[in-house]
Amino acid sequence: MFRRKKEKEIDIASLNEILDTGRKLIKIGYIMAIIAIVLLGTYLLKEWKIFGIIKELILVISPIFIGILIAWLADPFVSWLQKKKVPRIIGCIIVYLIILGCLFILLYTLFPTLVNQIKDFVGTVPDILKELKNFLNNIFDAFSGNELDMSSIKNQVYQGIENLGVSLTTSLPNMIIEFGKSLFSGGVTFLLGLMIGFYMLFDFHKVNQHMLQLLPRSWQDNYLELGTRINESLRSYVQGVLLIMLLVFITQSIGLTLAGLKAPLLFALFCAITDVIPYFGPYIGAIPAVIVGFTMSPIVGICCVVSIVVVQLLENNFYQPLIMGHTMKLHPVTIMVGLLIFQHFFGIIGMIVATPVIACFKVIFTFINEKLNVKSMIQGEEQESI
Repeated sequence: MFRRKKEKEIDIASLNEILDTGRKLIKIGYIMAIIAIVLLGTYLLKEWKIFGIIKELILVISPIFIGILIAWLADPFVSWLQKKKVPRIIGCIIVYLIILGCLFILLYTLFPTLVNQIKDFVGTVPDILKELKNFLNNIFDAFSGNELDMSSIKNQVYQGIENLGVSLTTSLPNMIIEFGKSLFSGGVTFLLGLMIGFYMLFDFHKVNQHMLQLLPRSWQDNYLELGTRINESLRSYVQGVLLIMLLVFITQSIGLTLAGLKAPLLFALFCAITDVIPYFGPYIGAIPAVIVGFTMSPIVGICCVVSIVVVQLLENNFYQPLIMGHTMKLHPVTIMVGLLIFQHFFGIIGMIVATPVIACFKVIFTFINEKLNVKSMIQGEEQESI
């Protein structure tokens, strides 16, 4: 009798172990299936050149995206004015007067200085290349005394610098013309986006009402809740990023000016723009400034490095915690993997939009998991195996 009871208990324990192993295998199978679907989808999209079509489509309708972004960012302030008994059309005009006034002040104060610094920097490119050649020559002379034959490497590097100088000299007019065309095209696109955003802002608060009319009644509450979560997450992220870019530009301009770097506003603007890219952006923006600084003199190069390090310390310890906080709540590995994937398919623009897109996916998955308990379905309930 006791022996049968013991055998029965052993059978139950073995059965629980088998069930637990089965749940783990099912979990692995789900993960493998998701990975396979993602890989198959990306492969098909690449082979069918869907990404290229998407890029061209985005470029064509980019003014609409700019207008949506402006209206989306300005809508809370307009709605706040509307609650203060200000008619919505008057609120839209007030917001746009503020935006246009800020743009005018920015262009009036910074644009002429930036253009002059670009001209001065272009004029000093030959001197910078000459200083770079002398700087590398000192390095090669330091290594050549250690019984190392650096002549072949030295000749190749010098030939590369000379080719770079010749290509810059011959292609510089075309580069300036192309840059002017791109700047003019970008300005026209932005102005069209401003106009579209102005008209969209009038009725932007009715977007949810129109969307609700297209959805079944049973979906409307979930749609409003999910839309609120995505709006709060994205709006806080975009506003925080824009403010951090402004602070990085100001502090980096001061630091690079004190360092004695030529065209400090140009390099500070580049650092602020690349700072949008998490983790990799600050290094991408710092490389040109440091290289040009060391070609001017070692002291200027070291001061540029100090300036960039100080600004990064300010950003990591003050700007990010105070402004961004934990708005995105994404693991660093997740962000890095997303940056690599988006960069592969969409280039530098993909790296800029990778973090907010991943954050949207996380909000959507979290919402679905709360409603359907998908995570427990995949992982299995541990209590059942006890």
